Amino acid sequence: MKIDEIISKVEAHNEKVLKKGRKVEEGKLYSKIGEVVNAAQALHDSEQLERKDLKRLGLLSLDEAHGELTKRGVPISFRAFGGRVERKTIHSAKIGGKRVIPKVVIDDLATLHSKYYGVRGAYDELKKHVDITYRAFIGRIEKRSVPSVKIGTQRWIPKAVIEGLVQLQKGYYDVSEAVDVLHGKGISIKRNAFERRLDRGRISHKKFGGRRMIAKDVLNGLVSQELERRNRV
Repeated sequence: MKIDEIISKVEAHNEKVLKKGRKVEEGKLYSKIGEVVNAAQALHDSEQLERKDLKRLGLLSLDEAHGELTKRGVPISFRAFGGRVERKTIHSAKIGGKRVIPKVVIDDLATLHSKYYGVRGAYDELKKHVDITYRAFIGRIEKRSVPSVKIGTQRWIPKAVIEGLVQLQKGYYDVSEAVDVLHGKGISIKRNAFERRLDRGRISHKKFGGRRMIAKDVLNGLVSQELERRNRV
């Protein structure tokens, strides 16, 4: 994939777009929650609510909700799940003294985990391919060069963004990496001298997230040219 395509893929998930999309999803979610909870409460008030009605309406006990979530690949212990329910970061309702969780809430959480990483998960995935500290990764999120969105109390990063950054790493160097590669090949050049060549357009590069990226093929060509020049001397 070309760098322009990678950059477009990552920038398509900018924070403004993510926030707008999530606002729409949450509007639909809360509407569905209201419908099922109100229907269950009405049945309870008329003393017609039975256990089968809860399931029919899509209202789950804590055990059922946790089981459904883990079955769909979300790694969370029952204790942690219960804690999030108590802290109201997972929506629940009380019907006749019984705490229930709408299945649409579980569907939403499962979808989030299939499309997004939490901050630590995103870092761990990126770290497999990129030499970056956790602090530096947080800095990129704060500077918005790594797009993210806050949902509830958590910040989430689209998996597509991390995939794009990994692809970028596989085919491109940033300035520091490029200079290190040149030094490793025995080509002595100061960083500021290398950056002047970039400024003058003598080395092809692209800008992404405030950083200049040089294709590995371009740098390899530069290394070959420099070594050939030395051999002719």
